[in-house]
Amino acid sequence: MPGLLRGVARTAVVAGTATAVSNRVSRRQAGRWAQQDDGPQQYQQQPPAPAPAPSGDDMGTKIEQLKQLGELKAQGVLTESEFEAQKRALLGT
Repeated sequence: MPGLLRGVARTAVVAGTATAVSNRVSRRQAGRWAQQDDGPQQYQQQPPAPAPAPSGDDMGTKIEQLKQLGELKAQGVLTESEFEAQKRALLGT
């Protein structure tokens, strides 16, 4: 039973992180399209939503999330500052 709960919690955290990143990418892309359509305008972005905190202090879950964030950064989905903000939110620092 504890293994099942850990798996469900990990899935929930991964899904929440994926949703936050997807929303961030959508906002950034919409801003780029708005700039292209209307010419050079100021676009104010909202700060990225913090990654949802995992239930409990399962270090394995945090490590998996950090790996996923690193992969997103390597793929160019996240900028360095977005990666750092998500990492700080994940680690609670």
